[in-house]
Amino acid sequence: MDNDDKVDQPEVISVADLTDGLTVTARTETVAPSTPTPTRIVAHRAGPARTRNNPKSFGHIDADGNAFLHTPEGQRPIGQWVAGTVDQGYEFFGVKYEDLAVEIDLATKRLADGKGTAEQAATALTHVRQALESPIFMGDITALIDMCTNLETLIDRAREQELERKRAVKNAAREKRELIISEAEKLADSTSWKSTGERFAELLDEWKSAPRVDRPFEQAMWRRFSTARTTFDKARRTHFAQRDSTRREAVAEKEKLIAEATALATSTDWAETSRELRRLMERWKKTGNAGRKSEDALWQRFREAQDSFFKARDAANARKDVEFQANLAAKEELVSEAENLLPIGDIAKAKKSLRSISERWDAIGHVPRGDRDRIESRLRKVEDAVRTGDQDTWRRSNPETRARASDTADKFRDALSKAQRDRAKAHESNDQTKVAEADARIASMEALLAAAEGALAEFSS
Repeated sequence: MDNDDKVDQPEVISVADLTDGLTVTARTETVAPSTPTPTRIVAHRAGPARTRNNPKSFGHIDADGNAFLHTPEGQRPIGQWVAGTVDQGYEFFGVKYEDLAVEIDLATKRLADGKGTAEQAATALTHVRQALESPIFMGDITALIDMCTNLETLIDRAREQELERKRAVKNAAREKRELIISEAEKLADSTSWKSTGERFAELLDEWKSAPRVDRPFEQAMWRRFSTARTTFDKARRTHFAQRDSTRREAVAEKEKLIAEATALATSTDWAETSRELRRLMERWKKTGNAGRKSEDALWQRFREAQDSFFKARDAANARKDVEFQANLAAKEELVSEAENLLPIGDIAKAKKSLRSISERWDAIGHVPRGDRDRIESRLRKVEDAVRTGDQDTWRRSNPETRARASDTADKFRDALSKAQRDRAKAHESNDQTKVAEADARIASMEALLAAAEGALAEFSS
């Protein structure tokens, strides 16, 4: 190359940058100041040659070993070949191009197939573009640039897709956390303390395992979640504190009732003590729950005090029942005598007999408790029958009632007579409507008169 066709001086290349399956030595020779100082490469390729495009179509090596790359802008010096044959030099620089082409092509395919990431492809792209800035190869630089441009487009697209994916993940994470918060806020006012407390623990675990979102947004969401938990926890603590206080008061009140019941346990005033124990039972029912641990034990003590009294009372009543068996036999005879008065005939005689039976009944005294209602019920039926007969007799013999019954019958007779006269007049005038009306009144008055005369007849019997 003539000195007039000066090109940019290539950068000094390290051995590591130049070797790929090659054994390379490099040295820099000092030349005149007006001549560029190229990197002189001495190398030979190890192993079999690879199939590739012809590097001679994209560069040349002159007689002095200076290597040049043909570019659309002109020739660029890429180094100096001083070892081996010229063909080996072309092979060396051609392999360098192929390595770059393979690297960019592999990165493109992996990215397109989804087997590589945008960042991995960008690393390969950066490496190839750096090689394009200081080329040490012979090959179609335009095609390599186009491959880089295509990969850059794919990288941009992949990065945009990654951003979309991350946005979708964040949106899904937000929705997941929003669902957690929504449920937590609905549970904040719950009074199902056990199940809701367990659910809040599960929601907290779900929160911890949910995908992360933007920190400010997540902090704002956490404040809402935390507020809901705090509201529920505060209400639960307040509830249990109040419940504990109420239970302590219930325990104290029931201890008082137990003390009162215990004091009554030895009483022999059976009737009054029974009433008092019933009052204590009503007070017990109105007292709050003392809690599972205390309630059963307190109730057992309260019942023992009552049972002690009632057992003593039942034993005393049993002793009395033995004494009252003779009284029961006497009253059985009296009630049979009273039942012989039925049906009531002579009311005066029945009243006299029943009065005698009642006096003897009261003189006998108590009967066993189990028989008292039965025997008294039989006597009460006879008493009711005598009372009813007495009232009926008085009603029939009452002058005022008889006078009212007679007056009622007279009024119905007068009304009947008037209806009969009205019917006769209507018949004479051939007024069938009035005839029908008069017939209806006559039928009604006859029925009423019959009832009134029947009631009056009772006073005559």
